[in-house]
Amino acid sequence: MAVEIPWWELLVAACLLAGGFFLFVAGLGILRLPDVLIRMHASTKAGTLGVGLVFGAAALYFRNTAETAIAGLTIVFLLVTAPVAAHAIARAAYRMNVRLSDRTHLDEWQGKYGNPRDS
Repeated sequence: MAVEIPWWELLVAACLLAGGFFLFVAGLGILRLPDVLIRMHASTKAGTLGVGLVFGAAALYFRNTAETAIAGLTIVFLLVTAPVAAHAIARAAYRMNVRLSDRTHLDEWQGKYGNPRDS
């Protein structure tokens, strides 16, 4: 006896699995990467994609105008605010002289902002 699963439930499951994977990768990146600038990159990119996929799965599952609108607005909000917040946090960390990794060879901000790191 075969059980038929609707195609949209398979799509919801795929989005949830992919979203969970990307959120796991973002968490792993925060734990394993060497300095604050690279950690911010990992958490912003993978985290935003993961949360976006989870909210997209919720919108597909509930298929109601209100829930879909809330999920869509939340995704747009994340796409607009996450990169700006990550940039602000990374810039503040750099200006506070948070130590960079020894493997970080390129410092494009060196010589700007009157930073004590420049001397």
